[in-house]
Amino acid sequence: MKRQLFTIGSLWVSSLLFAHPCSLEQGVQWTDNTKVYVSHRPSAEKRLFRSEVVERVIKETVQQLKNEKLKWMFTNCFPNTLDTTVYYESEPKDDTFVVTGDIPAMWLRDSSAQVWPYLMYANEDEQLKKMIRGVILRQLKSILLDPYANAFYRRPFDKGEWQSDKTQMKEGIHERKWEIDSLCYVIRLAYHYWKVTGDDSIFGTEWLKAAESILTVFKDQQRKENRGSYSFLRVTDRQYDTLSNDGYGNPVRANGLIASAFRPSDDATVYPFLIPSNFFAVTSLQQMEEILLAVNKNEKIAQECRALHTEVEKALKKYAIYKHPKYGKIYAFEIDGYNNQLCMDDANIPSLLALPYICNIKSSDKIYQNTRKFLLSLDNPYFFKGKYAEGIGGPHIGMDMVWPMSIIIRAMTSENDEEIKSCVSMLLTTDADTGFMHESFHKDQPEIFTRSWFAWQNSLFGELILKIIKDGKLHLLNEL
Repeated sequence: MKRQLFTIGSLWVSSLLFAHPCSLEQGVQWTDNTKVYVSHRPSAEKRLFRSEVVERVIKETVQQLKNEKLKWMFTNCFPNTLDTTVYYESEPKDDTFVVTGDIPAMWLRDSSAQVWPYLMYANEDEQLKKMIRGVILRQLKSILLDPYANAFYRRPFDKGEWQSDKTQMKEGIHERKWEIDSLCYVIRLAYHYWKVTGDDSIFGTEWLKAAESILTVFKDQQRKENRGSYSFLRVTDRQYDTLSNDGYGNPVRANGLIASAFRPSDDATVYPFLIPSNFFAVTSLQQMEEILLAVNKNEKIAQECRALHTEVEKALKKYAIYKHPKYGKIYAFEIDGYNNQLCMDDANIPSLLALPYICNIKSSDKIYQNTRKFLLSLDNPYFFKGKYAEGIGGPHIGMDMVWPMSIIIRAMTSENDEEIKSCVSMLLTTDADTGFMHESFHKDQPEIFTRSWFAWQNSLFGELILKIIKDGKLHLLNEL
């Protein structure tokens, strides 16, 4: 989709910045003797969803923090998904539609990630538990509508700007970009919901149909016999918004990996075997196998999962590693099976940097550590280092635009206290005094940014702060 840059203080600031649903909530404020920080949450009666346990966590967390701006930003960001993007209905059964923020559609990836930080509290709040359950049930319905689509509407008759795309568009679909991670995120949320709550009621008939559909799509996109059944063309002025070769993308030579037409950024892949997403697929298929065996007692489909994740994992070990002349063995970002490899990273998750966060890969893994050194250097073409921050971006927005997501993930996957503290400091100084995370900001001018209302990044920021405290490193936050 097209992005618009926002500039604080200029004459051409978009009205969207001031149309953000988070109007000031009077009476809640913090001061550091230089600034007064007033809550940017909507007033209580305007919040879309309320969780008593989340409100309690906010209060308890703020009481532990000493940095006033950090208190303010955590209070704004952590509940932002619940406050502004969640549409929950309990009848006839739990159903939750989650918009991304300033786009009135539900992405499988974003919706999973947006509610993820609240999952750990599901057993303490029945309504929160039911809301997350509703997200999963809505996602399963979406997969059954079209497993190749990445984003959906709340109602079948809603229409948007991509209805003219040359692909098999159906009613209820916002965008039909095939991305491996979309399906993986649904499995991730369902699996961990089950592990946290013990509620296996989500794994009924629709789950089994969705599981079979996921396997069918993954196998189809291994492209062993042909180019697969998916194609996509869009009339656009952006190279990454459409696919070459009549909508099938660049060719691949089958090697066991799964082709992804688009990245988690919704940008087209250069080489369709997207390595971070294939790692994610291995983890998700292992989780799906466990559910099928423990809950559904379905050995047949479980065996298909086992065979596929074994094959993909074997292919990753054989083909995903590139011997870099400076960093040694690292993971490539994309490959095509013809010995072509693209070495870079994109801020969106799954990314190479985020492998320990999203997949079964340890931060101590030697190849990951080599890869990390490469990714966080100027040898990565999408690593930008500027006056106010350094971090990874991607072609979705363009050069010199750092994504806060990459800074957050850098901190989450770091074992170095100074690095963690530095990342949080960068996040505090690049919000353009809005109190929220943005999609991206300019490395030298953070007042220039994209998307003033992007709930995923806000949720992720809240998750980071809670993780640092849970890891026993509160002192790092209070040293800021």
